[in-house]
Amino acid sequence: MIRIALVGDIGSGKSYFSKLFRFPIFDADLEVTKIYGKDKKFNKLIRKKFPQQTFSFPLKKEELIKCILSNSGNLKKISKIVHPIVKKKLGIFLKKNKNKKFVILDIPLYLENKLNSKNDVIVFVDASNKDIKSSLLKRKRFNNKLLRLFKKIQLPLLIKKKRSNFIIRNDFTTKTAKRSVRYILKQLRDERNNT
Repeated sequence: MIRIALVGDIGSGKSYFSKLFRFPIFDADLEVTKIYGKDKKFNKLIRKKFPQQTFSFPLKKEELIKCILSNSGNLKKISKIVHPIVKKKLGIFLKKNKNKKFVILDIPLYLENKLNSKNDVIVFVDASNKDIKSSLLKRKRFNNKLLRLFKKIQLPLLIKKKRSNFIIRNDFTTKTAKRSVRYILKQLRDERNNT
């Protein structure tokens, strides 16, 4: 099994590219949404950590956003609670898909939380600031202040780029995106056949 992890800036199109590979995807954002909605233990931990805040069950994203924006340090505190749960879910996903040729990892803090292993194939999705801004503005709950806080806890893009095996340019056209994915898979299959 080859693990392909997508990294890049927020709004660069990582989730879009992950679907184009057409292999099992571990979507960390989706897992986090499930944790907010179904994990009572997580809800309990959040209430304990922030006793002054009001949290419902299932947990509403708006409540967490309000909590994060009230104090910039709260994002790290929430991350410390949620990431071990995500890591556990990743382990279950990898076990379940161990016989697949490839699995795709769409995890926003993949390098930051040291979820990478030595043989992972890291793909950096590169996009212009103008295209990223346009993409982010289309999102339902876009919040510039929240975006800045998330960027603060991420590694600089240059470091992510340097640590990547492939860099693909996202010009936000399907044709180019599909061609980039085909190229990466061909390279990996050829490499595999030659070893």
